[in-house]
Amino acid sequence: MPGADTFRDDFGASVVVALVALPLCVGVAVASGVPAELGIVTGVVGGLVTGWFRGSALQVSGPAAGLTVLVYEAVTTYGLPALGAIVLLAGILQLGMGALRLGRWFRAISLAVVHGMLAGIGLVLIAGQLYALGGVEAPGPTLSKLAGMHELGAAADWTAVGLGAGTVAVLVLWPRMPARLRVLPGALVGVGAATAVAALLTLPVETVRVTGVLDAVAPPGWNDFEVLASVGAVGTVVALALIASAETLFSAAAVDRMHDGPRTEYDRELIAQGVGNTVCGLLGALPMTAVIVRSAANVEAGAKTRAARVMHGAWLLLFAVAFPQVLEVVPLAALAGVLLHAGWKLLPARAVAALWRSHRGEAVVLVVTAGSIVATSLFEGVLIGLGLAVAKAAWETSHVHIEEVWEGEKGERLCVRVVGNASFLRLPKLLDALEALPHGPSVRLDLTGLRHMDHACLTALEGWERKRMPLPGREGVT
Repeated sequence: MPGADTFRDDFGASVVVALVALPLCVGVAVASGVPAELGIVTGVVGGLVTGWFRGSALQVSGPAAGLTVLVYEAVTTYGLPALGAIVLLAGILQLGMGALRLGRWFRAISLAVVHGMLAGIGLVLIAGQLYALGGVEAPGPTLSKLAGMHELGAAADWTAVGLGAGTVAVLVLWPRMPARLRVLPGALVGVGAATAVAALLTLPVETVRVTGVLDAVAPPGWNDFEVLASVGAVGTVVALALIASAETLFSAAAVDRMHDGPRTEYDRELIAQGVGNTVCGLLGALPMTAVIVRSAANVEAGAKTRAARVMHGAWLLLFAVAFPQVLEVVPLAALAGVLLHAGWKLLPARAVAALWRSHRGEAVVLVVTAGSIVATSLFEGVLIGLGLAVAKAAWETSHVHIEEVWEGEKGERLCVRVVGNASFLRLPKLLDALEALPHGPSVRLDLTGLRHMDHACLTALEGWERKRMPLPGREGVT
């Protein structure tokens, strides 16, 4: 029966995805500065709530490494109780964007900015997790973390470093293992191996703190919404909604290329994410987005319908309720290793090299975006990258040149025809070309070849014509 075959495929895929998601949920939560259980709660919501929607059948949602930096900044600045209010408002904002059918417009974002955003997140994630790997308290902002790297070696717990490095080694080598072994996800194997070594050798390393799922869930109260009176908190809400939406929809485009099933309906997927984040906010949990690692695992495991991602949420819930004590033996260094590997994979080294060879301007936008995120914050860095991308596009499209044609029976009049897009960006070049024209003959300025002209150029051209033809009766601009 086709129905039975489909269910069997979805059931098997759901188990694989749950095993992939579990260490990532816990690791992202710990790196975000919140209880580990909240990461699992978000994973459960991503399956049992968002999983029912029809936007993208095979895409899997949950807490993502790409949002770790923003969430950590929010928790540090406004406190854990306010996180639920921020995530709730971000979810409502996503719902509004989906209802207004704005999902398709996210495809218009410069790919260089997106790669730069991911690279910046990867760099910030790596800088923070290096301290977590060594069991050392991070000094603060990313620049301070980078400046303190020379002192990290002396203060690090090298036992923890060994466990984390071993986890990274497993993740790097696992894709080269035989296919029968790769049935288990590398992240689960790496964390499991590090946990087993720490337990067998009774190593004195810090492990995950567990409070229980019900104790960790804390819906926001009315007082928690007071933080939204600050501009910074509102900016965090907007940044969270935009970045989560962009990451989701770019992930959907990638997942669509991996299978032959129905294509993503972007606006419906945006609404699905909005509903999921609204529920996460009501539970005081981490924000969610579609995660390419889980989604790819879902497709590769043979999932056929959205039932696979719904069942993956059920597996996570079962684990969180039945076996929460298992988390207490997981070393934090192993989770840091998983996130270090995730951060490294976010760095688009090949994309930078390819862009530098073909579109150097795009490569500059990518690098500036990533550097701005490291130097300032995720929200400010993305804004800088978007501004630079817009300025670059405006510069590249504002091409303008002049053509000289002699008119009249004896060629006694010079027609100056301006062609292209005349904006203030090209005004100095345009005026230099006009000033270099020969003096003496009568001049007619023809602007009919312009596709666009802003007010600054019109004013300057009229002034140039008055200067060249000061006598009454001049023909004027055409």
